[in-house]
Amino acid sequence: MTEKKSNYVYFFGSGKADGTAQMKDILGGKGANLAEMTSIGLPVPPGFTISTEACAYYSANKGAYPDGMREQVLENLYRLEKLMGAKLGDHENPLLVSVRSGAAQSMPGMMDTILNLGLNPDSVKALIAKTGNERFAWDSYRRFMQMFGDVVMGVPHHEFERALQDVKDEQGKVFDTELNSKDLHEVIARYQRLYKRFTGEDFPTDPHDQLFKAIDAVFSSWNNERAIKYRQMNDIRGLLGTAVNVQCMVFGNMGDTSGTGVAFTRDPSSGENRFYGEYLMNAQGEDVVAGIRTPQSIETLKAVNLDVYEQLVSIRSILEKHYHDMQDVEFTIQEGKLYMLQTRNGKRTIFSWLRTQVEMVEEGLITKEMAVSRVPSGEFGKLFAPILDNKIIKDQDLKEVTHGLNASPGGACGEIYFTAQKAEEMAALGKDVILVRTETSPEDIGGMAISKGVVTCRGGMTSHAAVVARGMGCPCVSGAGDIRINEPKKYLQVNGVTLNEGDYLSIDGFTGAIYASKIPVRSSEIVQVLNGNMKESESIVFQNYKTFMGYVNDIKTMGVYTNADTPNDTHMAVALGAEGIGLCRTEHMFFGGNRIMSIRKMILANNIVEREKALAELLPMQREDFEGIFTELQGLPATVRLLDPPLHEFLPNDHTSRHELALQMGISVEEVAQKSSALHEFNPMLGFRGCRLAIIYPEILRMQVRAIIEAAINVKRKGIEVFPEIMIPLVGNYKEFEFCKRQAIEVINEIFDEQNLHVEYKVGTMIEVPRAAITADEIAREAEFFSFGTNDLTQMTCGFSRDDAASFLGPYVNDPDKQFYDYDPFATIDIDGVGKIVKIAAELGRSVRPDIKLGICGEHGGDPKTIAFCQSIGLNYVSCSPFRVPIARLAAAQAVIAAKKK
Repeated sequence: MTEKKSNYVYFFGSGKADGTAQMKDILGGKGANLAEMTSIGLPVPPGFTISTEACAYYSANKGAYPDGMREQVLENLYRLEKLMGAKLGDHENPLLVSVRSGAAQSMPGMMDTILNLGLNPDSVKALIAKTGNERFAWDSYRRFMQMFGDVVMGVPHHEFERALQDVKDEQGKVFDTELNSKDLHEVIARYQRLYKRFTGEDFPTDPHDQLFKAIDAVFSSWNNERAIKYRQMNDIRGLLGTAVNVQCMVFGNMGDTSGTGVAFTRDPSSGENRFYGEYLMNAQGEDVVAGIRTPQSIETLKAVNLDVYEQLVSIRSILEKHYHDMQDVEFTIQEGKLYMLQTRNGKRTIFSWLRTQVEMVEEGLITKEMAVSRVPSGEFGKLFAPILDNKIIKDQDLKEVTHGLNASPGGACGEIYFTAQKAEEMAALGKDVILVRTETSPEDIGGMAISKGVVTCRGGMTSHAAVVARGMGCPCVSGAGDIRINEPKKYLQVNGVTLNEGDYLSIDGFTGAIYASKIPVRSSEIVQVLNGNMKESESIVFQNYKTFMGYVNDIKTMGVYTNADTPNDTHMAVALGAEGIGLCRTEHMFFGGNRIMSIRKMILANNIVEREKALAELLPMQREDFEGIFTELQGLPATVRLLDPPLHEFLPNDHTSRHELALQMGISVEEVAQKSSALHEFNPMLGFRGCRLAIIYPEILRMQVRAIIEAAINVKRKGIEVFPEIMIPLVGNYKEFEFCKRQAIEVINEIFDEQNLHVEYKVGTMIEVPRAAITADEIAREAEFFSFGTNDLTQMTCGFSRDDAASFLGPYVNDPDKQFYDYDPFATIDIDGVGKIVKIAAELGRSVRPDIKLGICGEHGGDPKTIAFCQSIGLNYVSCSPFRVPIARLAAAQAVIAAKKK
């Protein structure tokens, strides 16, 4: 029995197609849609598609074709020639084809295209005889030579452009269309010499040789540098390669009745339901987007060819009804007749995504589930961030002075200051401030809180600056390593530019761009409405957002909480849909005002009496903060983490600050220095912090618990329900938890007796030590909830420091030869390692306490891929920074939809 050969080539034409839209993985997006448009009766030039499987074989076998592919290409070429009544490169009746790439996921501009293939000096003459248009034929040949030379043989594109410009200059012509046949002969002669100079051979005249070299070039373009980079940037994985689409040429450059264009069925920027596009008459291929000539708005096509315009409008409707989404189309008009060359789901801004999906639901075109599944959760945060005025950047041709990591989205502009203290001083005077630091620490929190934006020279996407800035909704560019700060002399230098304290800097947290310019900032409309600065009726964006989040709430099943440390953060998070607080970091309450002095007194105390005296100063401050937070929550739960960081972080680390502290406290500088030195640790991550502080100094725990519960009772007396949850951090042994819980309950019962009022509460722990995870059943005997602190759990499980790992994690994630992790484990949870530990701990916890409340509160809580994992293992909630709450809500709903499809 003869083994059946694999099929690598699929034909489309005359209303029939071998492939379908469902074969996108094999035919690529372009090939599948060409087949589909053909099948539904649209005017598509016929052709055939070589599959992505053939590309995968080609890539894996050093440029060899799979068995039978070459023969199938020739068979389908003959089929195309027969259908068109013409032959590729024929001397009498030539068929010309385009050769285009097309992967399963759209990668605009990343791979290569060759038009007019099949031309040579003889077929050009035949084309002239056939069309009676000499200029068109020679113009098509020079275009083919340029594309083939550049794409297939690597002749530099700019060399062709220079030769073309030289001829235009010599003839006094401005546009390509002004060149006559004689001029084009000269261009072609120069192209031929140029081609031979770079390749060492004459330009090929055999059409089959041209075809297979072009196929090779498209296959090879799958692994060119820009295509690889695009896939990395857009997280495109698991594709076989690109398909190759060989299609009968239609010509937009045959004169004033011909043209080419690109259009969207809706506005890709705003999402408005209007036909949006551009075209050029007497043009071909990339002319519309190349910038050589200014294209015309699609509406003006009415005056040029009303029939074609009305046909396009009709096709616009047909495509949206067929694909149930906004389409991006390419078309050509050949001597007054319309041809469709491509359709694909349109690339668009997040604002356009939101509006198109809501309006399509209202039009009955798609379901709510379909709308929610499509909107890219990774882009959703851009709806809420302020933005730099891009019109100013473009109009003034402003260039970035350096670049860093886009750590927290949004645009910001202000005067630069190099210390948190100075930033706070200038903000108090009404200045817009950009805080620029080598790296930030918890002591900088006050300066960060009042800054319009933050820049750091060191640190990655999960550094202190990045995490805190995201939590505040503050734009941040981290890891801008070209910047050198001279803090004593109050200036920075970057790439030959010197900026002094008080000079203006603008940052783009979406891209990581930094400008040494004053650029205006525009606010998000959604934030303006939520803050009461704009009426809901005035913002279409907010109306669409509100409607869309209604769809989300109907679908999602997992809770979405927020990480919030202040009433203001809590207010914004609740406005954005947070269902509680999953992490309130009490140490953030100790910075600013007189609080830092009180905590320093506590740290420097030599006995328990002095320590409790300092803690008594802190008690009313913390209680007031908790009252504000509980009031904003209006009955939603709040998980409050007791003091976690090492004590040395609260002490000054330079001589001047130590001297000031010594004067304020009436002690010697040496005493301050000695205490700071005694608290210094080689590895604070593994040192005296978390529950260890509460065990050695129970009075700290008791003060904090008292502040929490007294605040809860005070708010409850106002008629507001309160549900505090007290979290013991960094537990590794169940005995640690039991000790701390006993201390907490003693205080709670004392307060209940004192106040003659009770509140519901829970006591649980943060699982961030691997030992706690694998002994979670022991801990769950007493713990009523687990909150997984996945930042620290990742550090301890993988042995990575999140502040230092940037030096090697890039290659670990992005280098194909060293890709040990699919994603940065600090950005997306390491499912196979850290994720497995979380799953084990969850199962162990439930085995002892079936109703245990489980969630995560690290930065992973706002990451869509992590959220899908949390949904899959049945966690009750995720918690994230306030401005990531809508992203997490959307991702939680998408996780439900994805699970149903499996």
